[in-house]
Amino acid sequence: MKKNKTNYRSFYVKKLDAIFSKYIRRRFAENDISECYTCGKKDHWKNLQCGHFMSRRFYSTRWDDKNCQVQCAGCNVFRYGEQFKFSVHLDKEYGEGTAEMLEYNSKQLLKISMPQLKLLILKYEELVKEMD
Repeated sequence: MKKNKTNYRSFYVKKLDAIFSKYIRRRFAENDISECYTCGKKDHWKNLQCGHFMSRRFYSTRWDDKNCQVQCAGCNVFRYGEQFKFSVHLDKEYGEGTAEMLEYNSKQLLKISMPQLKLLILKYEELVKEMD
């Protein structure tokens, strides 16, 4: 008997990760071209990644719009997210102390329920649809 994957939390986390990543990579794109948050490299949004200032393992900031920015593979993977540059840009863009606040928030315990995950998926699907 085949199990229904939609009964598993991991199914919705993965689905939310995918649509959220698409939203982050497209939100500031002009003519489908986005710019790496840490090095400025410009490329088609499909060739870029959703970089996290604080690791994805922290659910309290995993889908935070400030914590997540467009990054090229060089910065996000090969240079381990360029966390220092990321923090400097965050404080410059959103105000002094933003990086520190995200670090603090990342350590807060947060349990996101299945209904909350489903609502977030719907929210970001709608936002992405508006970009088309």
